[in-house]
Amino acid sequence: MRHRGKGVGCMWYPIGFTVLANPSAATVKINEDGTATLLTGTVETGQGSLTVLGQIAAEELGISTDDVHVVSADTDTTPMDTGAIASRTTYVTGNAIKLAAENAKQILFEVAAPMLDVRPDQLEAVDRKIQVQYFPQRCLPIADVALQAQFVMGRPPIGSASYNPPTVAMDSETGQGKPFSTYVYATQCAEVEVDDETGQVDVIYMSAAHDCGTAINPMLVEGQIEGGISMGIGFALQEEMLFDDNGQQLNPNLTNYIMPTSLDMPEIDVDIVENFDPTGPFGAKGVGEPTAVPTAAAICNAIHDAVGVRITSLPATAEKVLKAIKARDGGEQKALPAAE
Repeated sequence: MRHRGKGVGCMWYPIGFTVLANPSAATVKINEDGTATLLTGTVETGQGSLTVLGQIAAEELGISTDDVHVVSADTDTTPMDTGAIASRTTYVTGNAIKLAAENAKQILFEVAAPMLDVRPDQLEAVDRKIQVQYFPQRCLPIADVALQAQFVMGRPPIGSASYNPPTVAMDSETGQGKPFSTYVYATQCAEVEVDDETGQVDVIYMSAAHDCGTAINPMLVEGQIEGGISMGIGFALQEEMLFDDNGQQLNPNLTNYIMPTSLDMPEIDVDIVENFDPTGPFGAKGVGEPTAVPTAAAICNAIHDAVGVRITSLPATAEKVLKAIKARDGGEQKALPAAE
């Protein structure tokens, strides 16, 4: 008989690290046609980070994301980046890029100010224009100002900056300190069906609410969360490395190391919780690794709700679930009443 159960998993997760230096650097160059070139040492690993970093630069410069050309991960030409680790890219590298874009934009303001007969602090960059605050009709195209800066004033609009979250040493005796600069939070809910005759578990629904600060690109955030749930389902139910007595792995390839496919994915509802962080670029924090953290807990709690057994070692394979059901019933499997 198949039984349904629901479970909840909650988590908090640190973004970046601060016990050791954790810097990123960036360079932004505004070109004479009004476009910009961004140099960053970060690596795109499929999470869409270069899109988000380009958006951060574009927002600060008042241009379109399509106007930003991103050059990344070339150690000969791009500045240093600590790495795509600790869900730090949007937060740490994004801050460096925002600062570099601010520096480049300030050169444009200083060049445009006498052209518009105002002070640099009275200007703003919006819609590919340098304009006077509260008087948008007084404006110049960014391309014209960049051309003036480069070939008339001799001040190429190039900005470079680095960002390193404040480093706070940990007290070796008490363990007190500030190990991370900011945190994100999430809750995931799972609904499963468990067959009490075979132990088979099917995840039929997941709901995920994640705080990531400001969602720079909501569609990418949603994709990250769905991808994390997929990894979490594999962690909870399928993925297991098996070894013989000599330490030789028995399942070293994808024919017998089982991972979720699209056919294993349940219906998923995603709720992005906007929670502005004043220390992040435009309020952003991060969303990468946290997306997979609460999934297994939610699924195992749902299994307990369905058939009344706790699985405390992952993955919760059908064999483990069936063994737990038999152990609960004193070694003899009994039918359970269907869940309402």
